[in-house]
Amino acid sequence: MNFSLTSLYKWYRNAIRHPKYRWWVIIGTIVYLISPLDISPDFLPIAGQIDDFMLVSLLVKELSEVILNRYKPQQDQNSSESATTARKTVDVEAVETGTVSSN
Repeated sequence: MNFSLTSLYKWYRNAIRHPKYRWWVIIGTIVYLISPLDISPDFLPIAGQIDDFMLVSLLVKELSEVILNRYKPQQDQNSSESATTARKTVDVEAVETGTVSSN
């Protein structure tokens, strides 16, 4: 079996973007961060926090992209509606109210 960090990252990204598995991945990530069982134990000064930091940054990055992609279509729809209303023109007929006499 071919295992690499790239394949693990792609799996995580696809799983968190899938609505059916999103909450399971989020809960699993939080449980992993809280759990004392890690790939590198947390009692090691720097190495123990590296995997936790990478996982938190990946979770925040992917969740922010999911949230931004969810609200982006609404913004596009609102901007297209405002663009159509901005393109409407109003015809105005000018009426002369007074005459100016030239001497």
